[in-house]
Amino acid sequence: MGRASSLRYRRVLLKLSGESLMGDQRFGVARDVLSALAEEIVETHRLGVQLAIVVGGGNFFRGATAQDLERVVADHMGMLATLINGLAVQSALEKLDVPTRLLSALEIRQVAEPFLVRRAVRHLEKGRIIVLAAGTGHPYFSTDTAAALRAMEIKADVLLKATKVDGVYTADPNVEPTAERLPRVRYLEVLERGLKVMDATAISLCMDQQMPIVVFDVRDPRNIGRIVRGEEVGSVVTG
Repeated sequence: MGRASSLRYRRVLLKLSGESLMGDQRFGVARDVLSALAEEIVETHRLGVQLAIVVGGGNFFRGATAQDLERVVADHMGMLATLINGLAVQSALEKLDVPTRLLSALEIRQVAEPFLVRRAVRHLEKGRIIVLAAGTGHPYFSTDTAAALRAMEIKADVLLKATKVDGVYTADPNVEPTAERLPRVRYLEVLERGLKVMDATAISLCMDQQMPIVVFDVRDPRNIGRIVRGEEVGSVVTG
């Protein structure tokens, strides 16, 4: 009880891109990266945090950039890629003896439960981690938008956006060495300046519902626990 009372955030939506699971590989899931992430997620869960995870699929397939494919077909292929990652994350968490449920926006009952808001919230209340796959279940919407939508549906306190940089920058720091890190930034500024945080639809959804976004470097998995305990990590996007 004491540990839970010291938390800044009690219900968290964590957005993991497919690329964040690759490590130094060019494709697929890096076992060591997945294991380290799973251990930190479990430690955070044991603090008393209710955790929902939305996974991307870019380490296997990215629908929005697929060539010579109809967009709807490509997006559905991307959704299936997120299910592969969802199964990997679920397996890694369950190896650490934490009950985990994989919920899918596409019906594929042999491997995942269909996503229903009340069911998802009930799993959280019962102390289970939930992994949410297949985006929104609709083409033309990114997994970032799915993360924003799911965060609102489950009434999360915050959306944690895992990246490979330590916050929001005025430009890509890997390309522009003089890019400035912005510890705090407003939704409108993200949209007006075209800052690379999440797509415009996701940012607009968060702005409408005043859902705070914390952008952080997932390469140090300890950052997840630091954020929920209230430490200043990464960049915060708010109104």
